[in-house]
Amino acid sequence: MSSRPGAAGATRTCPHCKTVILESASRCPACQHFLKIDSAPGSPIVARNTVQREETTTALQVEGRIRHPSEGGAWEYSVVLVIRDEDGKEINRQVVGVGALLVGDERTFSLSVEVTPTNDARRPTRSPLSRGRH
Repeated sequence: MSSRPGAAGATRTCPHCKTVILESASRCPACQHFLKIDSAPGSPIVARNTVQREETTTALQVEGRIRHPSEGGAWEYSVVLVIRDEDGKEINRQVVGVGALLVGDERTFSLSVEVTPTNDARRPTRSPLSRGRH
C-alpha cells in the first residue's frame, strides 16, 4: 500500500524514464529531468528546465572504486541496494546493475541518499514497490 497523494512518501512515475520517484520531486533523481508538477489552483507550475529551489540535503554519500588486477579471468559483479528500517528489517532489495570487469578495467560506484523535509508528520505507509521480508 502506498502513501496517499500529497502525503510524505507518496510516489509517482517519471514521465521521461518511468522510474518511480517521490511525488514531491521537481527533478527526477534517475534521469535528472525537471518535471511539471500538478499544483493547487493559483500556485505556480514548475515546467521542464525551470530551476526550483528545494531544501534537499545529501544525508549519505559513499563512493568506491574497483580495479581488476592485471592477471586472472574476468570478474562479474552485481550492485545490490538494500534498505532496512530501524529494527534491521529489510524494506527493499534491488539489483541496480550488473556487469563484468576484464583485466585492467576499473569501475567507480557512487551511492547518495537525498532527504527533503516536509510538513507531513504522519508515518508513511509502505510502498507497493517495497519488497520487505515478512
